Amino acid sequence: MDFLPIFIDLKGRPVLVVGGGEVAARKVGLLLRAQAQVRVVAPELCDALRQMEQQGRIDHIAAAYQAAELEGAILAIAATSDEAVNRRVSLDARQRGMPVNVADAPELCTFILPSIIDRSPLMVAVSTGGASPTLGRLLRARLETLIPASYGRFAELLGRFREPVKQRFKTLAQRRRFWEQVVQGPIAELVYANKDTQAEQALQAAIDQADSAQLAKGEVYLVGAGPGDPDLLTFRALRLMQQADVVLYDRLVAPEILSLVRREAEQIYVGKKRAYHALRQEEINGMLIKLAKQGKRVLRLKGGDPFIFGRGGEEISGLAQQGIPFQVVPGITAAAGCASYAGIPLTHRDYAQSVIFVTGQLQDGTVDLEWQTLVQPRQTVVVYMGLAGLQIICDRLIAHGMAATMPAALIQQGTTPAQRVITGTLADLPQVVAQHEVHAPTLLIIGEVVRLHDQLNWFDPVS
Repeated sequence: MDFLPIFIDLKGRPVLVVGGGEVAARKVGLLLRAQAQVRVVAPELCDALRQMEQQGRIDHIAAAYQAAELEGAILAIAATSDEAVNRRVSLDARQRGMPVNVADAPELCTFILPSIIDRSPLMVAVSTGGASPTLGRLLRARLETLIPASYGRFAELLGRFREPVKQRFKTLAQRRRFWEQVVQGPIAELVYANKDTQAEQALQAAIDQADSAQLAKGEVYLVGAGPGDPDLLTFRALRLMQQADVVLYDRLVAPEILSLVRREAEQIYVGKKRAYHALRQEEINGMLIKLAKQGKRVLRLKGGDPFIFGRGGEEISGLAQQGIPFQVVPGITAAAGCASYAGIPLTHRDYAQSVIFVTGQLQDGTVDLEWQTLVQPRQTVVVYMGLAGLQIICDRLIAHGMAATMPAALIQQGTTPAQRVITGTLADLPQVVAQHEVHAPTLLIIGEVVRLHDQLNWFDPVS
């Protein structure tokens, strides 16, 4: 994070703007909307600024910039066409510990002015940290279409009821859950339909009738985080990720996905890898129950899909026995996500009419699979966690009748920028993989469909 977004109260406070052109006028316009007391230093003013002066909205000092003009101001903005003057303003302000913004020169700024969506009192700011103001404006334009004007009225209504809600519900968790129900329910729809009076009456009724005990009840969300690309998360997953009080996440959850969780939520790593478990599965199951009984909303965030080699069934079994509410949100499993990003369709009319998922997790140095089932013709075999046992898997399939020339692919960190696809045959894939430095997570795909990789490989993060 290059800049920390901060909303500052400028009402009636002095701000200095150096420059009299159109760029300065745009900056001044924002400051006036924030009700700042604006002083402009410039030998001459453009038409827009001259009109503001004539209306008494700004003070104008018709002179070249001098450092003394900073006295009394709480922040400064330099927007002249003279780079040397802009640098002087930046240096002088920094020496005084004063926040300063220099138009189109992020390296001289200690704060920046973002693109703004104004739905007062709701404000949304978009910034690229000065890297591309054009991109920021484009994103703002898109957000403008997604945030109707009624959001401002809704925010104002909620603000008026903050104190009654605080008096009604004594804990922060209860208040947060109450407000989440309000902003996602029928009261919000009344505001959006311009029925403000009915919305206010409904909000008062909701406060009076709310069940404090129900709001304090814990719940568990078992959420599939997908194979790695954050864009593959479901809308439901994102919503629950923003509601959780505590998050239990495993090794396969990408950092980019974890960053989307509510910032205030406690994060607990419970990941597993071969020969090492941060927590045993029984401990994870017990922790879910314990945290939920404490009244917390617990997010169990798992890579891929929680019900495909994710032990999701084991984790919710105890919850069901204890009568703890839970939800299960499917995720795109690694087989579907990695195969798609590798350009390998798992089924294809010319190559495979069925697909089978198995786990290649080694136990006691062996891989115990139904080998005869896996060597059926016109079938794709997908092996999860097959890297460590790759040589054994290939040898056993050949021994049970699968052709040594059968195409196979090992996909490393599929759907992410680190994705690599290593292809070969059952006979040579282990040797090919050994020539590369391969890191988990990986997925092994075996079948004639692997031949399509070269033709259909649309996602190539290396190129």
